[in-house]
Formats: sequence, structure tokens, C-alpha cells
Amino acid sequence: MWLLLTVTSVISAFGGTHGLLGRLAPESPEANMNISQMINYWGYPSEEYEVITEDGYILGIYRIPYGKKNSENLGHRPVVFLQHGLLASATNWIANLPNNSLAFILADAGYDVWLGNSRGNTWSRRNLYFSPDSVQFWAFSFDEMAKYDLPATIDFIVQKTGQEKLHYVGHSQGTTIGFIAFSTMPELAKRIKTFYALAPVATVTYAQSPLKKLSVIPSFLFKMIFGDKIFMPHNFFDQFLGTEVCSRELLDRLCSNALFIMCGFDRQNLNVSRFDVYLGHNPAGTSVQDILHWAQVARSKKFQAFNWGSPSQNMLHYNQKTPPEYDVSDMTVPIAVWNGGHDILADPRDVDMLLPKLPNLIYHKEVLPYNHLDFIWAMNAPQEVYNEMISIMEKD
Repeated sequence: MWLLLTVTSVISAFGGTHGLLGRLAPESPEANMNISQMINYWGYPSEEYEVITEDGYILGIYRIPYGKKNSENLGHRPVVFLQHGLLASATNWIANLPNNSLAFILADAGYDVWLGNSRGNTWSRRNLYFSPDSVQFWAFSFDEMAKYDLPATIDFIVQKTGQEKLHYVGHSQGTTIGFIAFSTMPELAKRIKTFYALAPVATVTYAQSPLKKLSVIPSFLFKMIFGDKIFMPHNFFDQFLGTEVCSRELLDRLCSNALFIMCGFDRQNLNVSRFDVYLGHNPAGTSVQDILHWAQVARSKKFQAFNWGSPSQNMLHYNQKTPPEYDVSDMTVPIAVWNGGHDILADPRDVDMLLPKLPNLIYHKEVLPYNHLDFIWAMNAPQEVYNEMISIMEKD
């Protein structure tokens, strides 16, 4: 990141917009848009709602009620809910061109598409009781996303659409909170037709991502370095990288390394002309506690709830001295899984340990060339994943 900062300083000093570092590629307008604007930009209808969780978080969720190809049929459509991963937001599902973005593809295939946002990201950073400037606001991890965010959002969608069941698509941490919620809340699980898991993550025993390296830092030192509130918020510098630096042809490789260093990079499958959109909206932020929770999972090699730091604190939260483990074998929701052969976060060996524990696995495919982000951004994702997903949905 310091290298990129140096590069941007050089560009500013020398006015590099006229060829110093390559011709300035056209900026994608969506890099500076909000979610509704991104949807409308391509001619799709959008609706925006606020969901209030039981513990007071206000989540921004978005809807594409129908596609451009079937707008005349406005009857009840099957509902699909898309849940993003770690440090991400709903923009991940609409960041590519319409023929490569899952949300648009599903809308054109006749589905009522809903896009979720986890607490703490760019579009869900409000609470009825706590300010985002307070430590209390950020005292959450993927535990709370599963316990509060997902049930509140699904309840809202069911009430709004009048449909009792929906399809659930999760990517990365979006699968994690699905595993937790659907294995611990049987009534919520009954509302899920099928769980479509992209790059699923429950344990990170074999993960090679630099994110895992953070697990060696003691929690007290981690908080001294990163604080105890937000982790990697989206800010002006990220947006500047996307629109002013990464759009320069000779710097796209440099920017790809900065953006994908945590998740891996598959240049062959990525539309480099969309870098400004990716960086214009990512990272979207999460809590330091969420990252500490993943560090705990890495150290313990267990899929378990957050350790609050002492037996007494754990007793207050769980009525036991140690954090409980999550048992995915309790989840009976039908699940289809796609994972990548070169995924450095959802390592194939971790996925291999997960699959036998899923009692209702209806489909599995390992896409050998794929890394962690290919499932949302690869140019051939429709051929490798999305068309198969829609085929399964149509059979349901």
C-alpha cells in the first residue's frame, strides 16, 4: 500500500494524466455511484429498504424486482437473496457488466433479487442506540451477523414479498453466517429452499491468505495497531486508487496486486477495465472484532463462536466458560457448493473437511483455476457457476 501511495504522489507531482504512466482509460461511472444508481445505470429497476435488527443495527438492503428481459411479467417471482463476504458489500454482485454480474443475470432469468449488507459496511453503518464513533457500535463479528442480521433481513423479505421460502446465495463470509444461522435456527432454516455456497468458509486451517498471518498477533497488540472499532473502511484514498491510478493501463497489474493480495489474483479471468469499480467500492469495512474472530478460528482450527477473552465474559454471553462450537451437520438445508482449486482463503483442503459434514449436499463442483474472488467477478463465472446455479433453482 505504501508503494501505491508513493506512485500516486508521483502522479500528482508530475501531472501524469498525459501519458507519464500510460493513457488514462475511461472511468466507469459506477465507481462513484451508490447501489441504487449502479442498478439503474444499466436499466434495471431498484428498490432500497432499511432493516432494523433486534439489537438496533440499521441495514441497507436492495432489490431488483425484475429484469430487463421480462418486465412485462410482474407476478410473483421466486426470491433469491445474495449475501456478500468479508470486507465487502452488495456492490460485489453488480460490479461487472450485466452479462457477468450474478444479480442482473438472476433478474433477467425471472427472479426477484435481493442484496444484503452486513452490519458495519459502507451501506449499514447506523444503529438506533450507538454511534459509529463508539466502541460499542463495533462490538460484533460474524456471530451477530448470523444471529441478528440474517434473520431480520430474511423476515423482512418474506413479509415484503409474501413468499414463505427463498433461495440463499452466499459468498465467503456470506456462507459462514449461513452455516451458523441455518444450523442453530431451525425455523429460519425452513424458509430456505436451497443454500448456494460460493467459496465456502467454516475453518481456515489451510488458508494461505495474508489475512491468516494476522492470527499470530496477540489480540491486545492487534488492537493497539488497528484500534477497537472499524477495520479497513472504504475511504477517499481507495476511491482515488480506483479512478485515478488503477485506470492507467501500465498500473493495472500493480493495482491488482494491492486489491487481490488477500484473496488471490486470476488475471486471465478478470475484466481489468472494471478495476475502478472494484476499488471504488472495496474494501467496505468491518469491525476489528470480526477480524479477531477469524484470527481465533485460525489459531484454534475450530468453527466456534467469538471468545470474549475470559471465562467470566464467556459465561455472560454463552452460559459456559468457553465459546461454543458450531456444528454444520445440524444444518439440513439443501446445499450446492462451488469452490476454487487456487483459493487461498477457502483452501480446497478446508472445503474437503467441510463437505462430509453437510447432511444434505445436493451438488459440488471444484473449479480448478478459480481463486476466492473469481466466483463474483470472473468473466467466465456464468459458464462455470451461474448457469448451473440457475438450473438447480429451476428444478426446485
